[in-house]
Parts: sequence; C-alpha cells; structure tokens
Amino acid sequence: MSANPSTASLTNRWDLNSAANTSLKAAAGFWFVVAVMGQWIFVFYIASFYGVSSVRGHVGVWNKTLAQGWMPGNTIGNTALAAHLLFAALITLSGALQLAPQIRGRVPIFHRWNGRFYVVVAFTMGLSGLYLLFSGRKVVGDFTQHLSFGINGILILVCAAMAWRHAVARDFKTHRQWALRLFLVVSGVWFFRVGLMFWLLLNKGPVGFDPATFQGPFITFLSFAQYLLPLGMLEIYLRTQDRAGTLGRFATGASLFVLTLVMGLGIVGATMTMWAPRIKAAYDNRTSIADTLAATIASSGVDQAVQQYHDLKSASLATYNFDEAELNALGYQLIKGNKFKEAIRIFQLNVEAYPHSANTYDSLAEGYMDDGNRVLALTNYQRSLELNPKNHNAIQMLRALNAQ
Repeated sequence: MSANPSTASLTNRWDLNSAANTSLKAAAGFWFVVAVMGQWIFVFYIASFYGVSSVRGHVGVWNKTLAQGWMPGNTIGNTALAAHLLFAALITLSGALQLAPQIRGRVPIFHRWNGRFYVVVAFTMGLSGLYLLFSGRKVVGDFTQHLSFGINGILILVCAAMAWRHAVARDFKTHRQWALRLFLVVSGVWFFRVGLMFWLLLNKGPVGFDPATFQGPFITFLSFAQYLLPLGMLEIYLRTQDRAGTLGRFATGASLFVLTLVMGLGIVGATMTMWAPRIKAAYDNRTSIADTLAATIASSGVDQAVQQYHDLKSASLATYNFDEAELNALGYQLIKGNKFKEAIRIFQLNVEAYPHSANTYDSLAEGYMDDGNRVLALTNYQRSLELNPKNHNAIQMLRALNAQ
C-alpha cells in the first residue's frame, strides 16, 4: 500500500527544512571557527610585536606599523595607544570565549563575568579609539576613512551599552543579538586587514587605491564595509532564523559560506605577509640594523649611516639583523618624515645588498617618484618588473608615470 501523498509531501518538506536548518547552522559554525582562528593569530601578533618590544624597551618599533606610534613626551597619547592595543588583544580573546555556546552552557558564571569584562573593555576601547582619532595625532587615511573609523567607535559604544542594558533586564535573546553586533563592530579593524589582504591577493597587488598615500575608492569602500558588511550579514542571518523559509535558509547559509571562504583567504594572506614576519621579528634576538641606522641618521646624517652599515656587516654580521625588510622599513619611515633624499640613499643601499630582489627596486622607484624624479622612478620600476613580471604595483606605476 503506497504512502498518503500528503504525508509524503510533508515528509519531504520536513526533510528539506531540516537540511536548510542544518546548512545554516553549519555555515554559522564554520564562520565562527575560521574567524576565531584568524583573530587569535592576530592576538598573538599584537602580543608578540607590541608586547615583546615593550618588555625589551624598544617601543620605537611601533612606528614601523603605525603612522605615529610612540611619540616621545606625549604621555597621555602614548598611554591611550598602549591601552588601545592591550584592549584589542584582550577583547579579541574574550569575545571568542564569550560567543562559544559550549562555555555559555557549561560554565555560565564564567560567561557572565567574561561578558561584563568584554562590555567594559569594548566601551573603553571605543573611547580610546575616538580619542586617538580626534586628539590631533596623525592617523593614516583621508577624511572619509577618519569618518568611518569615528562611526565605528560610536557603534562600539552603542552596542556595548545595549548589550549591557538587555543583560541587566534579563532579556537574553535581545542581549545576545546586541552582543553579536558588538563582537562584529569591535572586530572592524581586523575585518579591514583581512578584507584588504583578500583584495590584494585577488588582484595580485594594489588596485583601487594608492599604496603610498593609502587613499582611493577601494579603501574608502572598505573603511565602511569593515563593519557594515558583517552587520548586514548578521541581520540577514537573524531574520532568516526567525522567519525565512527553506529557500531563504539555504541561500543565507550559502552566502555565509562564501563570505567565510573570502575571510579565510584574507586571513591566510594577512598571516603570511603581515603577521607572521612581524611575529618572527619580535622573537629575533639580533639587533635591528634599521633602528641602529635611524639613530645615526638623526645624529650624524645618512652618509655616516651608510658607512656604519658596511662596517657592522663586515664585523658583526651575526649580531645585527641585515634582512631585506630592515632597510626597506627604514626607507619608508624616512619617506613618512619627508626625508626623501635620505630614503633614496637607504633604498639604494638595499638594492646593493639585494640586487636580485624586485621589491628593493620597487621601493627605490617609489622613493624617486616621491622626490619628483620621474626618469629614475621609471628606470627602477622597469628593473623591478624585469625581475618579477608579476609585480602588479610596478605595472600600475609604469602606466601612471608614462601617462604623465
């Protein structure tokens, strides 16, 4: 005897609905695992690069990654920056633990106290971020980027306040929704880095922005997308959970899965190109040749620094870090200080040390370009492209310079 058609239809519908629910939960779980892994790598980077340098008393290296990291004499600003970095590490660790359902279900007292800690630190971090933005300290980017970061800081304060308010009112469903929003806006800077690295991998170089000024339409888009895109996806996910049908849940799960893959690629790119090299450098016991030469340039000039480089390389090769990235970082540090002649000389020194590196010629070309020497900029970008035909930045810059 055959099954009742209506019963079979209901069974099939139930199976589809169950599969849709499973796929949505699996996509959310996949996103959470990938995000937590990436964020904990980021925490290890912060603790290694900024923490170890602080313990060793080398706070000046902060200026290698921040437009104005450690500013001598600016006690309030330096304290705010140090607190902001510390809170960024703590809140990233705390956020992952707070959202883990296993901890919430099995250790509720830890969940409550960790939640209080998370909200307080998030609020403090939002305030310190806004202070750094509006205190007059030089911040990378243009007005639109500063505006977006300001909005992000305000959103952190709002979400933290709302998460706390609904927890006190024991409206835990609404509290969890605001806690998720808080987690996403707090992670805005992290999403920015991951999104930028995915874009660079996708295009094999900077497209849609100028890497020298860090301005352009893509950077403007990413400055707002770093929190608006995750927040938008969260709202879709929450509404899908409550009201969407089978098709809507499948579509949301698939979209979340794709976004997770994009995020994962960005994490890999950021880890390989930014975080891992700096983590390695943090535990390198050799003395930074860049820091040594920077002090000499400030006191005795670049020619004396070049001589010092050759002397130390001959006599103390194992004591100092002579890696390619050292002089490259010093050159860009000099460019930031508008010391173009000095930067060019340091880039030239790096070319002499690493004559087969496309990156050293690319940096030297940028130094000439910033100094207004179009001919030598073209020559060195061309040499960089000969060494690495896939150097997308050299291709772009040659097109721009030839169009002038």
